[in-house]
Amino acid sequence: MSVNGSTGSEERAPPPQASASLYKYVHIDGLIRSLGGSIRFTQPGAFNDPFELLPELVAPAVEHPQNLTISFDTMAKRRDPPVGEIPNSEKVDSSDVISRDIVKEFNKSIGIFCLSQISDSLLMWSHHADQYAGAVIEFDGSKDFFAGQIEVEYRSLRPRKNISAYLVANQPVPVAELCVKSDQWRYEQEVRIVRALSDCKKTNALDSRGFPIFVQDIPIDCIKSITLGERTKVSDQRAVFELVKATNIGLALAAVDHQGYAFRREVVKFPVPLSVSGPMISPKTAHISVI
Repeated sequence: MSVNGSTGSEERAPPPQASASLYKYVHIDGLIRSLGGSIRFTQPGAFNDPFELLPELVAPAVEHPQNLTISFDTMAKRRDPPVGEIPNSEKVDSSDVISRDIVKEFNKSIGIFCLSQISDSLLMWSHHADQYAGAVIEFDGSKDFFAGQIEVEYRSLRPRKNISAYLVANQPVPVAELCVKSDQWRYEQEVRIVRALSDCKKTNALDSRGFPIFVQDIPIDCIKSITLGERTKVSDQRAVFELVKATNIGLALAAVDHQGYAFRREVVKFPVPLSVSGPMISPKTAHISVI
């Protein structure tokens, strides 16, 4: 089996942006890399959800998937309705064998940068930001870097497709149509940026699951603000402050609010250099900028 990818950027203008601000929940090391101008684009197989890009496929006429050549477009929007989708109410035999082979090929050809449309999810702080010891990065989603945004679709039933939908001549399948997750993930309100790994830089590092790490450079002006976690180490808070104090990046600390299950955002620095506006000092944040 082979998968041919296309960015489609030479044929269409970037689609409208899904959100002015997009958020990334990260560990501190991920934040430091982002401030250094490097963003990872992750292969689908490296994600924590084993159903990534894995619809049920019905392939009655296909006996040997290695003979398939399938083309995908990383920038195209979902078609309405998606081509080849089979209602879950229909009684047909489906298998994920070919889907798994397609994902294996995707692991060699595309990377995905996952973001959220919400900035204050308690679950994502816990799951993706080192149990409140990490940070949330606010990105400017209107920048060119974020062209081709895909809003993840959430469903109660796994999508089912006929393999013929992947084999239409001269009609690459939008990767967006495969960005469907169980509605149990709905709280993430996820937005994705998909890029060909050939347009990324391969590092010498491997992740914890053995996948090679691919990155792209990101302009520093794509970062609007950073919110540090309630449990972020003081040494990490101060290190981040030193990195952003001369930039236009805002900085705040998420502190447990006095009421309810919420955080209040204690501002440390406005989105201008400190030479323009000094640090904001409160009992909760004084230790960050006053050493």
